[in-house]
Amino acid sequence: MSSVRERYNALVSAGELRPDAEQAAAADRLDRLQQELEMPAPQTGLLGKLFGSKPQLRPRGLYMWGGVGRGKSMLMDLFHDALAIPQKRRVHFHAFMLEVDALVREERKREAGDPIGPVAAKIAQGVRCLAFDEMVVNNTADAAIMSRLFTALIRDQGVTVVTTSNRPPRDLYKDGINRSLFLPFIDLIEQELDVLTLNGPVDYRLERLGGIDCWHQPLGDTATAQVREAFFRLTDYKPEDADHVPSAELDVGGGRMLHVPKSLKGVAVFSFKRLCVENRGASDFLAIARAYHTVILVGIPQMGPENRNEAIRFTKLIDALYELRVKLFATAATEPDKLYQAGDGAFEFDRTVSRLIEMQSEDYMALGHGEEG
Repeated sequence: MSSVRERYNALVSAGELRPDAEQAAAADRLDRLQQELEMPAPQTGLLGKLFGSKPQLRPRGLYMWGGVGRGKSMLMDLFHDALAIPQKRRVHFHAFMLEVDALVREERKREAGDPIGPVAAKIAQGVRCLAFDEMVVNNTADAAIMSRLFTALIRDQGVTVVTTSNRPPRDLYKDGINRSLFLPFIDLIEQELDVLTLNGPVDYRLERLGGIDCWHQPLGDTATAQVREAFFRLTDYKPEDADHVPSAELDVGGGRMLHVPKSLKGVAVFSFKRLCVENRGASDFLAIARAYHTVILVGIPQMGPENRNEAIRFTKLIDALYELRVKLFATAATEPDKLYQAGDGAFEFDRTVSRLIEMQSEDYMALGHGEEG
């Protein structure tokens, strides 16, 4: 099987997917884009002139949006895996914008003037199709440059953009500061990309979890097995390949990188020790919340007065995850309301307990990444 639609049909026939009209329409559109990108480039030079070849046109891109678990990442997997050209790149949108920030800084050191054109040219080197997971805009700096950056990528460099998002284009950076600077980017999306909705009534991601709870206590093999099962259901990674789950290095700002022991399809696994015992701040946790739609946190202990710093970091972590609607699966020594009952800040920890309880609710789990309730 070589086409997106053939692969999608095979999954439906095998019972791994149930028939879904919106998914099928998206598979058809991605199939067509695959064919357009795989068409051989026309002849150039003397032979091209003799046979009247026209310059190769940039295929129109695609913006797929919908709630969590509607099949966007699954379809992107099928498309990227099926696309038989070397000039393709897939990247999580948050990681891409961190890369852009670094390139802009480098370019400003090297040359005066607007760095966006040269940065777009660097990104486009050897890339005809740029595929993004989870386009979401949460900060003014990104919003301010996105119109110019993507205009240069699409119109000047001829890159075809394919992206997923939890929101329709007009809701990106909704109510953001200086949103007027961002509106040309929305116009660009609507002019240059086909917008497809994948927002049917079934949340397949939640369905795949099959009622697995979010909070597992006490610590031990049973709790560990439950969050492992959640990871494999969310990522479709085979349990027998557990030792080969990819890791990642996450840029948390200031030239610092955070090692993510397991990182796949927007799901990250961390230990409590790595995030809350080590010296980390709110900016680290915000970077995690922007990069991942689901975090699995293992080994949360019951804390006392001697664990004041760990409790404060844990509170900051939960605040960041909650604000960006990140799903949390955890193994812990006890229930949320017994995690930190005595010590500095124990009274304020009640808000964290409340959030941990809400984050286990069906309403919270149904929210999209970065989506306000």
